[in-house]
Amino acid sequence: MNRRELYHRFVSLIVLFTTILICSEPLAAQKPRADSLTRELTKVNADSNRVTLLWKLASATSVFNPDTALTIGFEALSLARKIDFMEGESRSNGILANTFFKIGNYSKALELNIEKLKIEEKRNVPLNLASVLMNIGIVYAFQEEYPKALEYYRQADSIIQSNNVKKLKYNIALNTGDTYDRLNLSDSAFRYFILSLDLARQDEDDDLIGTSMTGLGHSYRKMGRFKESMEHYEAAIGYLKAAGDDEMLCETTLGLARLFEETKQYDSASHYATLSLNVAKSGKFLSKELDAAQFLTDHYKKIRAIDSAFSYVDYVKSLNEELNSRDKIRESQVISSNEQYRQLELQEEKAREHKKRAQQLQMLLIAIFIPGIFLLTLMLSRVNVPVKLIRVLGVLSLLFLFEYLTLLLHPTVANLTHHTPVLEILIFVALAAILIPMHHKLEHWLIHKLLQHRHKHAMAHQHHPAPEIPAVADIKKSPADNNG
Repeated sequence: MNRRELYHRFVSLIVLFTTILICSEPLAAQKPRADSLTRELTKVNADSNRVTLLWKLASATSVFNPDTALTIGFEALSLARKIDFMEGESRSNGILANTFFKIGNYSKALELNIEKLKIEEKRNVPLNLASVLMNIGIVYAFQEEYPKALEYYRQADSIIQSNNVKKLKYNIALNTGDTYDRLNLSDSAFRYFILSLDLARQDEDDDLIGTSMTGLGHSYRKMGRFKESMEHYEAAIGYLKAAGDDEMLCETTLGLARLFEETKQYDSASHYATLSLNVAKSGKFLSKELDAAQFLTDHYKKIRAIDSAFSYVDYVKSLNEELNSRDKIRESQVISSNEQYRQLELQEEKAREHKKRAQQLQMLLIAIFIPGIFLLTLMLSRVNVPVKLIRVLGVLSLLFLFEYLTLLLHPTVANLTHHTPVLEILIFVALAAILIPMHHKLEHWLIHKLLQHRHKHAMAHQHHPAPEIPAVADIKKSPADNNG
């Protein structure tokens, strides 16, 4: 099998049955859900409920409008960080990762999933932790880094088994089996496909059963056990038709065609390859259509049916051109999504800078206010006001000073201790041991000085009384008037 076929088979086998799915409901159901969530958003404030509604809206919107979903998801992430809502931050990162994954921006999806992983490692939610580990593995698998994918699958599987996370047992078994199949380690792939089939049968889900049987058909074929391979392929076809999964049906019928070709049953190989092609064409599964057309081209060349082979050459060429055109569109979408996310980050950074400047301005005003209230106290000490008022103002001025010092020191202490609460407490306790006695001493000294200053000012007024103005009656009796 060529590289393109391996890639597209991998996509079809995994995308439908993993936790990285963008949604679990049809597209038609997502738009009304998005409208309902939008109406609910108008009724809530900036709290955890709003974050929850935002990431749910982003999830629903990502199905039909990924660009809008990115904006909504980023708003949810920013708000979750602002209110320190860890669950919301984790969910928002996951939705953003899924949206980038849908676009085809795997590097950004990986980055956001790792951010989600860092959060989930601090929490005790096995389902979420196993899910994000598996999602990281899936992104690596889509980038054909299979050993890394298996590494994360093993971590996820360990958590799933130790905590009995039933919801993910089928997914991890299927994904691990398919990755081993990609590496042509058929024995290991077979073991996980068997496990996934047992789990699918427990759920009585035709689609899951058909998918696992398709995987087993591949494994048996690669191991040379053609009879078992044919039995599983044929059984899978029945289950997939019952479930209406045409995309996986394309995969199964093409696998059966390969089996018949290996066993030199060329007419049957042509029949099932043509069936795969027709189903893919009807369902507009372009990559599946290309796989089937390429198989038929090579098949007819092999059996020297030159006319038939030649008829598929142009067909394959046109499909390749269309697929390459889609790849270019996807590349453009990846660039566009990266730029959109960069602009969102810039807006958040500007908001943070604005908030920082506002805080700095407040600190400056406080720094001006503290000496201002001290000067006011000094001025009032010269005025005939109650002694209690001077005492209160003196205490307030010192309290503001010491609290301001603590406020200034806190960021430095936090950075110095790397936000370690125990170390922060120890440092501030030591500072308090110094500042509290100093505060009391300065308080008594300042009040004493202010009152002493007021007393001296009052005494000065007593020793130097203001000159008296003569009364009107005395002026009339002055010698000058008598002489007149």
